[in-house]
Amino acid sequence: MSACEVLEKYGTWALAKFTVALLVFLLLHLARLPLLAVARLLEAGMSGIDRLITTRVSTGDGSWSRQEPLRHNT
Repeated sequence: MSACEVLEKYGTWALAKFTVALLVFLLLHLARLPLLAVARLLEAGMSGIDRLITTRVSTGDGSWSRQEPLRHNT
């Protein structure tokens, strides 16, 4: 069904409502892209930090595990 057939059968308002709905759909998906990029960057950063901390704790130089506890009453 072409736009002209819709216009003849349902009228101008039906075609206008469909066009507005389509434009809103497209704008919402375009607005989603920057948020998706930020989420991907955060995921990559958190993954890198997690990998770094896991490596340092499990196979690192052991400096974290050999630290003396804080002694406040000495």
